Amino acid sequence: MRRLFLAACLAALFALPAGAQQFPDRQITMIVAFAPGGGTDVAARTLARSMEKDLGQPVVVLNRAGAGGEVGWSELARAKPDGYTIGFINTPNILTIPIERQARFRFEDFSPIANIVDDPGGFWVLADSPITSLTDLIAEAKRRPGQISYGTTGVGSDDHLAMLALERLTGAKFLHVPFAGSSQVRTALLSRQLSLAVVNMGEGIADWRQGLIRPLGSMAERRWEGAPEVPTFRELGLNVVQGSMRGVAAPAGVPRPILDRLARAVRNALDDPEFRTAAAQQMLPLRYLGPDEYRAELLAMKADFERLWAAHPWRE
Repeated sequence: MRRLFLAACLAALFALPAGAQQFPDRQITMIVAFAPGGGTDVAARTLARSMEKDLGQPVVVLNRAGAGGEVGWSELARAKPDGYTIGFINTPNILTIPIERQARFRFEDFSPIANIVDDPGGFWVLADSPITSLTDLIAEAKRRPGQISYGTTGVGSDDHLAMLALERLTGAKFLHVPFAGSSQVRTALLSRQLSLAVVNMGEGIADWRQGLIRPLGSMAERRWEGAPEVPTFRELGLNVVQGSMRGVAAPAGVPRPILDRLARAVRNALDDPEFRTAAAQQMLPLRYLGPDEYRAELLAMKADFERLWAAHPWRE
């Protein structure tokens, strides 16, 4: 029996494509569909450095920002499915863009590798803003409908969907200003071009710790351990839960052995003390999901967003 088992294992090994047996043997490119300096870009670069240790090859980050992520993800979808081009993907944009318009990619064009971050959304104002609470914000928006400007990472982003949910719940109306990445939203808020920044908690917390901005609330299901003093929207009487999962995907059709090898590199990166130290410094809320769990969660979210679009289209 033991000989038969060993023979079967050897047969399975030699049945793998030649490229899968020696993968990787050259540089891997990681496409980031947002601008440099934002939360997604910083997380991707930190992950890439740790993956290099495990894979033994360079993992080079390539920024392809634009259209809320569509530019970069379209390039990823068209890449050869050999594991040498991977990309960072973000919810909800990776799921909502093909729902809201005729996009150059579909969710089915990707093979999820692993999720690494689950970052709740947040509302942020300047430290000296006269708006000190969500109650103040809503009251001011009702007093001046459509004049309170807020920045997001694009139409259909988690930031944008959160504000639309708030508008439906309260009847307040705001002025949406979309950007190509959270770093640009940050710059616009700090330069007083915006009244409000709607970005993830992990993306705003550094400026908060420096006294530049203040959070009005977090859209997590429960208070985030990285900022336990910040109340959730639910605690403040508004049932808005929203955030962004960030992970890694490859073009559809990547051989399963290569997909598993990349997922193992991500898993090992998250166990790397150097990565965990950097993630803590960046205030990244980590949450690992392997290929099958990640795909299942994304498919469930996709169905939820399709139902939301049917009831409340977020087209501007």
